[in-house]
Amino acid sequence: MGAQIDHIVVVAQTLEQGIAWCEATLGITPNEGGEHKQFGTHNCLFKIATPQYPLAYFEIIAIKPDATNSIAPQAISTPATGQKRINSARWFDMDDAALQKAVVVEPRLVHFVAQTADIQAAKSALKLQGIDRGTAVEASRHTRKGRLEWKITVRDDGQRLFNGTLPSLIQWGKNADAEPLRLHPRNTLPRSGVSLQSVAVTSPSADKLQAAYTAIGLSGVTIAQGEPNLTVTLRTPKGVVTLQSMGI
Repeated sequence: MGAQIDHIVVVAQTLEQGIAWCEATLGITPNEGGEHKQFGTHNCLFKIATPQYPLAYFEIIAIKPDATNSIAPQAISTPATGQKRINSARWFDMDDAALQKAVVVEPRLVHFVAQTADIQAAKSALKLQGIDRGTAVEASRHTRKGRLEWKITVRDDGQRLFNGTLPSLIQWGKNADAEPLRLHPRNTLPRSGVSLQSVAVTSPSADKLQAAYTAIGLSGVTIAQGEPNLTVTLRTPKGVVTLQSMGI
């Protein structure tokens, strides 16, 4: 089993705020993404892939204006059973009051997502470590090149865990797809002029976090003991830029 960084997640109060922040901080304008109806969110994206991080892209995500206060519970398909489950929390802790308060000031780095070819096996590996990464729910959005589909782990409470330093898991496409990464943002986004240089994590539970990374075969992230923090270093038109979550 193996896992690699798929994308970096920055939460904004609104997409307009996120785009303005991106232009001012990183020196580029992100590409239009799409809407995630079951979570009441929408996003914009840009490619940050490098040889070390070949799939990597950057997501700026916000709650849609007409879904600001709440979202109705949604029946979401779970691929392992084919049954429907009810999910009423947005992903990435986006309903968390502290996070919502923080992004009023400016968009915040909050999380990263790791790609795996077998999301159920990765979930099981984490379960053996005593970690419930959540249900692998099916999600999708329309793109200009077709319907982009994936499975992603989302807990019923929407929590990221470990202050966002334990990645959510994602598996692209459907199980029978011959080319599951065909519509992956890496293959559909243009070069952005921004590239991912490094991802580093500090945590008071560094040993447990390292064991979790090892269990899913995650590479490309350094871990050290310390206060909760996710650090992402990017090379941009404005020079080298370092983003930190600071435990949010």
